[in-house]
Amino acid sequence: GGGKMATVRRLRRAWGLAAPCASWRGMASVIPKVTQVDNSSDFLGNIPHRKHPGIVHLKAVRLPPKLIESAGFLMAESSMRDIKERVKTFTNYLWSRKRPVEETELRKKAQYLQQRLQGRIAPSNELLSEPDQAKEKEMEKKVLNTLRKTVYHWVPLDYNEELSFLYMVARMDGVYAAVSRAFHEIEKRFPDFQPSTLLDFGSGTGAVSWAAHNSWGKTLKEYVNIDSSKAMLTLAETLMKGTSEDQNLCIPGVYFRQFLPVSPKVKFDLVVSAFSLNELPSYSQRVETIQTLWRKTDSFLVLVENGSKEGHQMLMEARDVVLKGRDKVIHDPREPHVFAPCPHHLPCPRLSPDRLLPCNFIQAYHPLPFNWNPSLKEERFSFLILQRGAGEANEWWPRITQPVLCRPRHVHVHLCCPDGTLQHACITAKKHGRDLYRCARSSHCGDRLPVLSLDGGPALEERTDFESKEQS
Repeated sequence: GGGKMATVRRLRRAWGLAAPCASWRGMASVIPKVTQVDNSSDFLGNIPHRKHPGIVHLKAVRLPPKLIESAGFLMAESSMRDIKERVKTFTNYLWSRKRPVEETELRKKAQYLQQRLQGRIAPSNELLSEPDQAKEKEMEKKVLNTLRKTVYHWVPLDYNEELSFLYMVARMDGVYAAVSRAFHEIEKRFPDFQPSTLLDFGSGTGAVSWAAHNSWGKTLKEYVNIDSSKAMLTLAETLMKGTSEDQNLCIPGVYFRQFLPVSPKVKFDLVVSAFSLNELPSYSQRVETIQTLWRKTDSFLVLVENGSKEGHQMLMEARDVVLKGRDKVIHDPREPHVFAPCPHHLPCPRLSPDRLLPCNFIQAYHPLPFNWNPSLKEERFSFLILQRGAGEANEWWPRITQPVLCRPRHVHVHLCCPDGTLQHACITAKKHGRDLYRCARSSHCGDRLPVLSLDGGPALEERTDFESKEQS
C-alpha cells in the first residue's frame, strides 16, 4: 500500500498536480495574472532573490565592545544583591506595564459601579436620614474598593541610582537591538540619509546614541540625550566615558540634558523616543510630547515600544496625532508620511475591536555577557517611523507580519497590505512565477514583499481570517 501511495505522489509531482489539503481551503492567493514582482529598479538583473530590496531584517545584533566593557566594569563595581532575580522581576514588570487610566474613564467606571450598587442600596429622593447616609457612605466605600481591584494602578518610576543601574543590566541590550533594527530600515531603504543631529527623548542609558553612532557615526555631529532622571543621565555619561583614564566620551558630540530644547526652530535630522511614552502620566501629555517631537523632526521620527498590545496602541495613538495634524500652528508645511512598518495611512487592521493583536517584530541580539544571560536573546518590539515629506518616493509594498512558512513548493505569507487589510497568501512558482516565489521564500517576518498590483488595487485575492500565534 505504501509503495502505491509513493508512486501516486511521484506521478502527481511529475504532472504538476498539488495534493489536496483541507487546511488550504479559504486561504488567499495572489492573483496570478495581476500581481507580479515590482522590478522597477531592475533588481532582478543585478542581485539574487535572497537579497531582494524588500529585505530589511537584521542578523543578530552585537553591542559595541566599548559599551560592553563599560557595563561589565560597572557590574564588577556594584554591590547589588540578587541581581538575577531582580532583573527578571523588573523586566516582567516593564513588559506588563499598562498606560495610566484616564480621569474620564475612571469616572465612567465609578458611575457604572454606583448604578449597579444603587440597585441594591436604593437612595430616597428626600433628604437622607442618618441610616441612609451611612448606606450612601457604605456604597462609596464599595465603589472605591472595587475600582482599586479592577483598575490598573499606574505609578511613575523613580529612576534613582539603583533603579537606573538595574535598568542598564536588564534592558540596555534589548533597547539597543530594537533601535538598531529600526535604524537599519532607514539605512537600507534611504541610503542617502546622512543625519548630522540626533535628539533622543527619554534617553535612559544612552543606547540610542550608541546605535545611531553605529549606523551614522561618520556624519552625526550632535547627539542630544534628554532624560528627566539625573541619576540616569549620570549613568549614561559614565558608560559613554568608558574605562579610559582620560575621561573623554567614547563618542564626541554627545550632550546630556534634563529638558527638551524649547524653541521650535531647533530641529534635528533624527528624533527618537524608545520605550519612553509609558513614562508619561496621561494621554494628553503623550499627545503633547509627540507633537513637540514631531515639530523638532527635520527628517525622521523613530518611535519604539514594547511589542505588547499596550506598546502597539501607544504607537497607533502617536501615528494618529501626527497624521491628523492636530497642531494649531504649522511649523513645517511638509506632510508627514508613515515610512515603516505600515504600507498605508489607513486605520491599523490589527486594532479591530473583535480581535486586538499587537503588530510586533522580533530582533535577535547577543546580550551583555553576564553569567545568567544566554548567548543569544530575542527582543519583541513594536516600532513606527514617520518621515517628513517625500513620501511619494516610497514603494507601497506589503509588509510581512508573521513568520514565513516555507513548505514543499509553496510558501505561506501573512501580509499587511497597501489597501489597509491583513492578507494570507499561499505563493507557488507555478501560479505566480519563479521570481515572486523565490522572493517570498527568502523573506522573513518584518520584511516587505516587492509585489506590484497592475490595476492599482489590492495585490491579493481575498481577505481571510487567520489564527495568530503571536503573543500579546
